[in-house]
Amino acid sequence: MKKEIMDKITSALLFLVVIGIFSVIIVFSIIAIQEFSKEDEALTFAENSRSIAVSEDKTVEDDIEVPAIVENPISSIEKNPTNTDYSNVQVDKYFYNQLDEKSRIIYRAFESNKENIKTGTFQIELGTNFSDILSKSNGQELLGEYYQSAIEAYTYDNSEVFYLSPRKMYLNIETTTRNGTSTYNVYINSGNEANYLAEGFSSKQEIDQTFAEINQVKNQIIQNKTGNTYEDIKMVHDYLVDTIQYESSLSKENIYTIYGALVNRECVCEGYARAFKYILDELHIPCVMVIGTATNSQGETENHAWNYVQLNGNWYAVDTTWDDPVVIGGGTASEESRYKYFLVGREVIDQDHKPSGQFTEGGKVFSYPNLSNTSYSN
Repeated sequence: MKKEIMDKITSALLFLVVIGIFSVIIVFSIIAIQEFSKEDEALTFAENSRSIAVSEDKTVEDDIEVPAIVENPISSIEKNPTNTDYSNVQVDKYFYNQLDEKSRIIYRAFESNKENIKTGTFQIELGTNFSDILSKSNGQELLGEYYQSAIEAYTYDNSEVFYLSPRKMYLNIETTTRNGTSTYNVYINSGNEANYLAEGFSSKQEIDQTFAEINQVKNQIIQNKTGNTYEDIKMVHDYLVDTIQYESSLSKENIYTIYGALVNRECVCEGYARAFKYILDELHIPCVMVIGTATNSQGETENHAWNYVQLNGNWYAVDTTWDDPVVIGGGTASEESRYKYFLVGREVIDQDHKPSGQFTEGGKVFSYPNLSNTSYSN
């Protein structure tokens, strides 16, 4: 009898132990499912609410404007202005090709003196090329417009000239009158400014040191080129997405430049776009920087920058910033998210991106390449 009672007690205890074990397992399972759901929600939110530049982002250039014009009448008839000829300077770049001849003269003058202007004090001579324009009543206004279009095209065609501050550049007009006829000699300098370099630079030596750092990273990237255009575009895209952290505070230096993207590895959308173009230019793959606005899944529309790239005769959009979403709560973005804006056509990019060819308020309206309607299929 005692044995029978003991067996019943043992069975009851075993039953309670089993129930307890199952209860613990169920509790931990519920907790694990909740945590997994939180991580999944965080990732989903991050992928649907991508980082785009806030309204303070300089995708519409605020450092380019109609330049100050300095007049300098010369009374002596001994002054003999020189006619600076830049016609031998060969340029074949996307926005340059949309300029009229007068703006192209200014662009070529910058291109011809690319090393000299790193000093920030070099005087860029334009000679008497604009005498016919300046003889008109609205000549100075026209010259300012030609200059503005030229410098816009120059800075968007050449990602590497971030060290220039066009706002600190002055157009100087020397007027020489002979026998009642006026000739106008034009040149660009820093006026009363110490130099026309961007903040943080004061000499060519500093700029050269900056490029030594940039070139080290650039060479590290392009040494992996395959010669296959698709693979090389993807390689550059992946490098930027893997190495750059989006800088949302806008408080750090160089976040709009290739230096910020490639060396500091922190930048906003403009830095991503300029770096992507800079490396593809080195690989001789046609690429342009695009500015405009973009609207995320939360309905927020802000200034934004991305790229168009040519592959097999067609143009496609690439947005490296939006392919590098910030995952709330940590973790890694999905493969689908990582390539959602890689070599896409209008059917994708037009849903939330709106390009603008006007780089500055009141400036020339440039055109972009015609995109493929459909995305690239490898």
